Amino acid sequence: MKIQLIRNATLFIEYAGVTLLVDPMFSEKEANPPVINTANELRNPRVPLPVEVEKLVQPDALLVTHRHPDHWDEPAQKQISKETAVFCQPEDEGEIRAAGFTRTTSVKSSVTFQGITVTRTGGQHGTGEIGKQMGPVCGFVLQAEGEPTVYIAGDTIWCRDVEEALDAYQPDLTIVNAGGARFVTGDPIIMDVNDVLAVLRHHPDTQVAAVHMEAINHCFVTRDDLRDAIEKAGYSSRVIIPEDGEVFAD
Repeated sequence: MKIQLIRNATLFIEYAGVTLLVDPMFSEKEANPPVINTANELRNPRVPLPVEVEKLVQPDALLVTHRHPDHWDEPAQKQISKETAVFCQPEDEGEIRAAGFTRTTSVKSSVTFQGITVTRTGGQHGTGEIGKQMGPVCGFVLQAEGEPTVYIAGDTIWCRDVEEALDAYQPDLTIVNAGGARFVTGDPIIMDVNDVLAVLRHHPDTQVAAVHMEAINHCFVTRDDLRDAIEKAGYSSRVIIPEDGEVFAD
């Protein structure tokens, strides 16, 4: 297994001999406006892609946790081969097919692809009315013979769905989106420091990799913030906080 953080939530994974691209966002630095109702006016993405796009456009399969533009943007849709297999939540299948991806499969529970079992997990993209407006999201669990179990939690806060996924699949590696994204009002819509600590406490045998930081203007938890909190809590040996472009599992 080999996992590379590209930027934000975009991951390039080599798993059981298969290449998987997760939540592709290919936009150039500052090509897009700021997320609305945020405490700054910085354009997105905040940082450039650390690798050439050409290295990302022909994976064996795509995993799309949801269609928000920092996970599934127009440049990625235009540049990735339309013949690529795509796995997504049922709510997104129609729009992804409409973008020209004919080999799109909505994962109701789990599917098998070239020896890999891909299981969809739930999530909660915020609390209250904001959480409802953010729409449905999902995560994925990857399992294959001879490979560690990997849980990609997606855009979710700590919630019952995450707790149940950790209990059910006992992942060796859990990848969390930990930038603490939020609007001017309301609670965070993805994990913040306390949520990451909750994951670590709940499943003491999982390694945690924290991504989705420092790339979008409404993400306010920095790598240094999380690193300091993890160290103070005594979990440094169990947490990976990769830089953009870094291979963090090999």
